[in-house]
Amino acid sequence: QVRLVESGGGLVQAGGSLRLSCAASGRTFSRYAMGWFRQAPGKEREFVAAIGWTAGNTYYADSVKGRFTISRDNAKNTMYLQMNSLKPEDTAVYYCAANPSWRDTYYRRDEYDYWGQGTQVTVSS
Repeated sequence: QVRLVESGGGLVQAGGSLRLSCAASGRTFSRYAMGWFRQAPGKEREFVAAIGWTAGNTYYADSVKGRFTISRDNAKNTMYLQMNSLKPEDTAVYYCAANPSWRDTYYRRDEYDYWGQGTQVTVSS
């Protein structure tokens, strides 16, 4: 069992930045690939970014590439999402998730076994 808790969400103006954190407890954090997903009102939860067991492999949705950076600190059992140049369309609840395996389908929600409760990000225009 892995427990995930997100933090760092809030209200920011367009063009601003936020840094989300995902703190993990339970089984060994370093054994899990990790991901960020988001869900806007009335829309399905979508993939944002993923990172492998170490920081060597990172992947991003096209909509955030070049603006968001995913990272992890295995010593602190924490994953991060640095979000720059935020846009109103980035407004959503952001979820972190843990994946016990690492395949090319890292963007699929069903690859992830554990999820946090989400943190709200609101970008005003």
